[in-house]
Amino acid sequence: MNVLLLRPCPGDERFGLGPFFRVEPLGLEYVGAALRAAGHDPVAADLRFAPKSAASWVRKTRPRLVGISCAHALEFDRVLDTAREIRRASPDVFILVGGHAAAVYPFPFECDAVDAIGIDDGEEIVPMLADALDRKEPLAAVPGLRLRTPGGWIATPPLPERTPLDRIPLPARELVSRHRNGYHCLLFKPVWLVETARGCPHRCSFCSVWQLYGRSCRERSIGAVTEDFATAGDAIFVADDLFWNNPPRSLELAAALKKRGIFKRWLLVQTRTDVIVRNPDLLEAWRPLAEHFDIFLGLEAATDDGLAQLDKGAGVGDSVEAVRIARDHRYGVNGNFLVDPDWSESDFHDLWDFVARHGLQRAGYTILTPLPGTEYFESVRDRIIGQPWHKFDMHHVLWEPKVGAKRFFELYAETWRRSILNTAGDKRWTDWMKQVRPAQIPYLLRILWRTQAMMKPQAYLREHGRTGN
Repeated sequence: MNVLLLRPCPGDERFGLGPFFRVEPLGLEYVGAALRAAGHDPVAADLRFAPKSAASWVRKTRPRLVGISCAHALEFDRVLDTAREIRRASPDVFILVGGHAAAVYPFPFECDAVDAIGIDDGEEIVPMLADALDRKEPLAAVPGLRLRTPGGWIATPPLPERTPLDRIPLPARELVSRHRNGYHCLLFKPVWLVETARGCPHRCSFCSVWQLYGRSCRERSIGAVTEDFATAGDAIFVADDLFWNNPPRSLELAAALKKRGIFKRWLLVQTRTDVIVRNPDLLEAWRPLAEHFDIFLGLEAATDDGLAQLDKGAGVGDSVEAVRIARDHRYGVNGNFLVDPDWSESDFHDLWDFVARHGLQRAGYTILTPLPGTEYFESVRDRIIGQPWHKFDMHHVLWEPKVGAKRFFELYAETWRRSILNTAGDKRWTDWMKQVRPAQIPYLLRILWRTQAMMKPQAYLREHGRTGN
């Protein structure tokens, strides 16, 4: 069966670090590999780059099944527009929406433009759905779906077990190889995305990962991960929700990569501060594996009370100590803080003081946003009725801030001006240019120019009053 897999364009990324992170659609590459193993013929199109429309890809590939990826809530409307475009172009094609955001909150897609929504691991669900369509078998027997039927939307049975990750072939990266030079993170391009484990055992109130996977954490075998690292390029972003979660396994993986002689120009991993504090030996073991090695930390708050309100399960002391350990081992430290619309002015000053005191100017700042599928979303549901999905980008506010919109955005923009992204601050345009190869200067200039809007309160205020896309 011909299967078309689409990564839609998320729309106008007006704010945030989106321009710094444009990564390959790893989920579609895994689904594509699983479809091939089941005897089907997948084609993938990344509509963030592809000049063709979704309808033109349908006409070109003549699929029986189209899978549309939805990674973030802010993409809900764009994904629905893509499904409607495909429905007009090919009324009989079966349209499946999947991806993390759709799985944790499928309800916006329950409409006539969509036939089913994947609510579990697509690597298992999509091949089974393709097989059932091909054999004209009842689709209600395919697990892990919200399925449109003549009598309304139903939930099919769940998968009998969490998908063992080694059951899935390595990603079919060649499906989007024509876009490889467009995939980038921070100052590095092209970049490869690698997953060594999936899930998280913690329960932060603003995160939906643990909700979707039931606080489980599944791991790929050392051999599979080593092969993936070996065949990927020299700049890798490890997509694990919580890297180094299993310290003995992490040490074993580092040893296997060293034994294989795998060394990268750049690595980026995401982890928690308390993981680093409890396991500094992990950082020592992994540091020799890359010339440049960055860690992204969810710092979230500058006070213990702030972290407790987010159910973070770690304290500010962990943040300070983790940063020290990482710097002692010559890691680049990136992080993110959450800015609450219900803050007073003193909360902003506490954050500014903390950042200055610990030299955290490489941190970013996102607005605490009730993302669908999280406990926080459920707790404030009544406050966000009618808000358009494009505002769930963590740079809009969804209700009137405590200090008023005008003052809030003045303080929020001032927070960003204290970061290294402010080209009128301590790190100038020329300083940035020295960090990249000459051929990458135009790319970097475009990204830096776009991020300067985050320093301007007027830009946020204009957006605050908008209702449409």
